[in-house]
Order: sequence, then structure tokens, then C-alpha cells
Amino acid sequence: MIKNYLKIAFRNLLKQKGFSAINIAGLALGMACSLLILLWVQDERGVDAFHENGKDLYYVYERNTLGGKIESWYWTQGPLAEELKKEIPEIKAATPIEWPNNSTFSVNNKILKQVGIGAGPDFFTMFSYPLLEGRATDALNSPTSITISRKMAVDFFGSPGAAIGKTIRYENKKDFKVSAVFEDFPSSAADRYNYIMSWSAYLEDNGWAKDFEAVDPRTCVQLRADANPEVVEKKMKFILDKFNTELKGSNRIELGLQKFDQHYLHSEFKNGYPDGGRIEYVQLFSLVAIFILLIACINFMNLTTARSVKRAKEIGVRKVMGALRALLIRQFIGEAVFLALISMILALILTSLALPAFNHLTGKEIIVPYKEFSFWISILGLSLITGTFSGSYPAFFLSAFNPIQVLKGTLKSGTRAVWFRKGLVVFQFVLSIVLIISTILISRQIHFVQTTSLGYNRQNLLYIPIEGNLSGKLDVFNAEAKKLPGIVNVSELSEAPTEMNNGTLSVAWQGKDPNMHVRFIHDVIGPDFMQTMKLQLIAGTEFPSDGSFDSLGYIVNETAVALMGYKDPVGKPISNGWQGHIRGVVKDFHFRSLHDPIQPLILGQGKNNWYSTILVRTEAGKTRAALEGLNKLCKELNPAFPFSYKFSDEEYTKLYKSDEITGSLSQIFAGLAIFISCLGLMGLSIFTATQRVKEIGVRKVLGASVTSLFMLLSKEFVGLVGLAFIIAVPLGWWAMTHWMNNFTYRAGIPWWVFGIAGLAAMMIALATVCIQALKSANANPVTSLRSE
Repeated sequence: MIKNYLKIAFRNLLKQKGFSAINIAGLALGMACSLLILLWVQDERGVDAFHENGKDLYYVYERNTLGGKIESWYWTQGPLAEELKKEIPEIKAATPIEWPNNSTFSVNNKILKQVGIGAGPDFFTMFSYPLLEGRATDALNSPTSITISRKMAVDFFGSPGAAIGKTIRYENKKDFKVSAVFEDFPSSAADRYNYIMSWSAYLEDNGWAKDFEAVDPRTCVQLRADANPEVVEKKMKFILDKFNTELKGSNRIELGLQKFDQHYLHSEFKNGYPDGGRIEYVQLFSLVAIFILLIACINFMNLTTARSVKRAKEIGVRKVMGALRALLIRQFIGEAVFLALISMILALILTSLALPAFNHLTGKEIIVPYKEFSFWISILGLSLITGTFSGSYPAFFLSAFNPIQVLKGTLKSGTRAVWFRKGLVVFQFVLSIVLIISTILISRQIHFVQTTSLGYNRQNLLYIPIEGNLSGKLDVFNAEAKKLPGIVNVSELSEAPTEMNNGTLSVAWQGKDPNMHVRFIHDVIGPDFMQTMKLQLIAGTEFPSDGSFDSLGYIVNETAVALMGYKDPVGKPISNGWQGHIRGVVKDFHFRSLHDPIQPLILGQGKNNWYSTILVRTEAGKTRAALEGLNKLCKELNPAFPFSYKFSDEEYTKLYKSDEITGSLSQIFAGLAIFISCLGLMGLSIFTATQRVKEIGVRKVLGASVTSLFMLLSKEFVGLVGLAFIIAVPLGWWAMTHWMNNFTYRAGIPWWVFGIAGLAAMMIALATVCIQALKSANANPVTSLRSE
């Protein structure tokens, strides 16, 4: 019996080649889109989930309640890891983890930049980063030793084994001995490093990290297998109280725990707790995958029922011969599953072809796991579910035909069936219009954040890291750089403008509430900083550029002045560790992404060893000449370090990488959803034209024009798209309002976006039904009426 069913299904495929091709192509395209998204979702959810101790690994975060405002972050105190191990028995291991640095290493004459961190002795026992050489227990015990990746070992020494015990120079100031070599971090790791130095070595250059007064590194802990995370969190919650004795009343800093493998997707905070982040994109595109697959299944239903008349006599004859309805239902669902399996094979081919471009767009290294048995089980299950779902309605619809009506030629579709098919098309276009609205608004918001005024000119501005001997030769560098062709101005800063995050709670001013603790962003700047950044100084003066040093003056932004309540701020007292005065007020500028509000800023004058970044303003159109001159100058002053730089506009763009990927994926999947929906609309137009073929013939005989017949066949589709538009507008508005709440500064949601989305959907729908409507309107009425 199954063999006969397969024969019938195969004959129908060959008999109706065009219909079969459209049906299979639509379902395959929907499956391929969904498969791509689901592979991406699986990859996102698998980040940092490969550690053997994963269920016991946690990030520590700080929840700060200061002045009635709650802020949370992952910056912690350097000694916190050891303090937690000492005070809480349930903590088996703990390590501080420095934020990644791009450092210079050299062996003989080979000089390379490498990204790495400083970490405590427990690092390799906590995390599953396999060591190729050396032992995990003592890899990070010595301040004179360092662990490096396989790639770094090969680059410098030829092989991991050859690297052990060898000396490598760090930042041209310290020699390390390679104590271990670890396997390159997998693509499923959120962060990937080429070196890890011991925490004791890190402290030699960063003495501030030895006490509890400063925060910067992250802290990770491993609980005992029998430990209750909630109990541990309660024990550690107020452990910082003994170190923050100046905080009183409701002002305090609490500690919290977050699963290590959840940090990647849940890295944002709401009301002091981890809530949101990349998980919102994962959830969004998971829904998109489901919706696109639903649209493809709906197409299958419409296209199958549109051709139902072609099989009506077959069904009538089989019913007269005694075929039971249950038997017919199983046959039609079996045919649908057969088509779904063919579509899945095509979908796998499309997915494999699209993956390289998809990986390039998303920055991933996703592969189709053909070698995994579980993958094939999932694929088979998805094909069965898709086939059963998409074939269920056609199966019940076709099997319900009355054999007497069929054989008499009086078969008509019921009102319920007609409305069901129309409802499916409305549902398709609701989703499509919502995707069009979302795509337009996401594109507008991304364009807005990339082009809006930041308060400084990020064009023709570049950053050069201060490394090695350059720190002691900044005066020479500045003087020589200003003479180079294409250079407009030069200054220094303790952090790059897109990385300004050095916080302080010690800012005080006249009349400040003693219970008020506000986090200021604090940086030091060099002479000509305002001119180099093209910032607007709205009151007071900039720091002197004649070589004199103002240790008592500060420059603050408008947000800081509003917070302090000074009406005429210049000259007013202010302190940040030492007493001084406000020298100038700079107009607010964005030193973070537009996701975040502008924070109060205090700038002091720096000295050469306080800076980390050189800012260079180049002349438009002469950047290449400027870079050639800067490269030569840096090699003369700092020969042990390669010349490196970053463009301000490119660094700013990186802040919105996730948003840009979301925008690009939205455009692609919106276009594909529209295309697949149009296949469904084509199916319904074919069905309608088939059902009304004799009516059209009669109208033509009575003198109806092609135009009037085209309008007759098209108007119901216009109504369906119009209804879909009415439903989609509030859904699109709600979805995009929710998404834009992630930005403090928004482009807004203008009314015309909905008009464009509706008009686009209407034009696409009319273009889809146009060919079939014109074909039916131009058909010879004799052909359809010859049997009457």
C-alpha cells in the first residue's frame, strides 16, 4: 500500500511539474531560512557552554545603590576573588580576570600584537581550556611565567613543544618564561585570548588592583558541586560592607551571581539584575524562524487546495470504489511528508550554499553538523512535523469531497474553507508587513545612530596607543607630528573616546548631599584636546598648551553641572581626590553608544605617564599621507613596537555591530518572507480563477472588458492585504517601540513608515496576482463554456 501511495505521489509530481516546483521551492526556501536561523540560535546558546564545570561556574557582579539610583556592572575589586574564597567555604575556586589587552610581544626580531588577559592561579582548573604543554595547577603561579596559545606558540617558536621554557619579551620591558601552552580557544568561547599572564605579574604593573578602593577586573567563582547558589549569593551579598565604611543609609554595594554561560546572552541589567542583552535577538529571530516556516506551510496548504479540482474525480472514483476517508487522509498526509522530505533535501543544499555569506554577515563560524546523528534525527523530525502540519488541512479538505457532486461536476467549496484560506493569506501578510515595518525602522535607527551629532567630529580622527618608549617622548612626538603633512592637531587622553569608562565615586562639590553617591566618568586629557576632538567649550577655558600644568583645574560637562546645581560653574569648588575648581564646561558629547544616556564627566589635566591614547586629527583627503608620516615617526621614536592605529568612526560603528547584524538579517528575512507569501497569494489566485472560470466566461460573452474582469479578480486580494495592514500596524508599532526602548536616543516612529509598508505590500500583492488575473481575463470563453 505504501508503495502504491509513493507511486501516486510521484506521478502527481511529474504530472503537475509547475505546481510541484512552486510547492517544493516555497517549502524548501522556508525550511532553509528557518534552518539558518536555528543554527545561528543554537550557536548563540552554545557560547561558553562547553566547560566541564559549567554548572558550577559563575560571574560576580556588583549592584550599586547610590543616591536612590541603582546601577550594576561586572567590574569588581582585584582582591575580591581571594576574599570570597577565604570567607565562603562553598566557593571551591575563584579568579580575577583582567579585561582583554592588545599587547606587544617579541622574540628576537619578530614583533607581534597579541590579545590576552591577566588571571589568577585557579583559572585553568576552573575552565576547560586544554593545556597542550605544562600543568593547569601551576601554569599561573609565578610572576615571571606566562601561558600562550597554540597559535602564538607556532607564530613565535614553531610548535607548542618548542615554546616551553623559552623567553618572550612583553611590551619591551619585561621578559616572561613560557610555562604552558593552551589549545586555541574554540569559536564557542565568548572571548578568545592568545596569552594569559599570572595575576601576580599583572599586579606588578597595576598596583591599584591590590586594594578594594578601585574596580576594574571581572571576578569568576566555581562553587562546590553540593553548594546552593542562592545560599552562597546571600552569604556574599554584603561582603563589601566592611570595605565601604563611607557608605551610609540606603547607599551600599551588593554582590550577585550570574551563571557563567548566561553572561554572553544576558549581559544587560534592569533594576540591578541581569535582564536582557543578546538573548532578545535570539528570541526575536527564533520567532522569525517559526513564522517563516509557518508561511511556507500555509503556502503548501493554499497551493494544494488550489489544485484540488484536478484531483476531485480521482477522489470521487476512489470513494465510490469503497475507499474510507481515514485512508485518504493518510495518503494525502503521506504525500505531504514526501514533499517535505524532498524540500528538506533541497533546503540542506540551499543552507550549505548560503552559510559562507551568512557567516560573513554574522561573524560566526557555523557549520551544518552533518556528522552528528542527533542533527539527522532533528531534520527528520522537522520534516515529519512540517509535512504533517502543512498536509493536514488539504488532507481533510480533499477527503471530504462528496463523490456524487464530484462525478456530476457540481463540486463547490464551502464558505468555511474559503474563509480559512483567506485567513491564512491575511496571516501571511500580517507577518510580512510587520517585517517590512521593522526593517524600515531598524534601518532608520541604525542610520540615526551612525549619523547623529555626537558632540564631536569623529571623521578624520584616529587613535594611536601609547606603548613602550612613546610615553616618555610625547612632547617630541607632538612637536614632530604637527609638522607632518595632513596633520591638523594632536592631543592625548587616558582612554579612547569610545572606551571612556573610568568611574569614580569621589567627586564632591559645594552643597552636595553627603548621602549622595554619584558615579562620574573621570579621565585625564592633554593640551589641545578640545580642538583635536572639535568639542564645544561653552564656559571657561581649556587647559594651557604652553607646557604649564594646572593640577587644580577641572573641566566638566553639562550633565555634571546640572547635577551639581551650579548656576555659574566656572571657578566653583570641586574635588576629585584633591580640592580644585571648575576651569571650564564642555558641551555634552557622547562617549558611549546611543543606547546609554550621557553620564556626568570630569576631566583633569594629565602628564605623560597618565595617558594611554594619542588623538590625531587629520586633514580631509590627506589621511594616507598623514599615516605614512606617523608610521615613520613612531618607528623612529619607538622601534620596538609596531605602528598601530584605529579610526574613530570605525570604532564608533563597532558599538552597533549587533544592531547592524539585526538590521541586515531583518532585511533579508523580510524579503524572503514576502517572496514566500507571494507564492501563497499566487496559489489562492489560481484557486479563485479556477473556481470562477465559467463565471468569467459568461461575463466575457455578455461584454465584460479585460479591465473589469481584472478588477473583479483582484479586488478581494486588495481587501485581504488591506485587512492584514490594519492588523499589522499596531503589532509593528508595539514590537518596534519595545526594540527602540534599548536606545536612550531614538529616531522615532513616523506615521509614513506604516504607509510605505502597506503600499509596498499592496503593490507586491497586485504584481503577484496580476499575471493570473490577466491570463484568466484574456482566456477564450468558448473553452470554459463548451460543456454548458
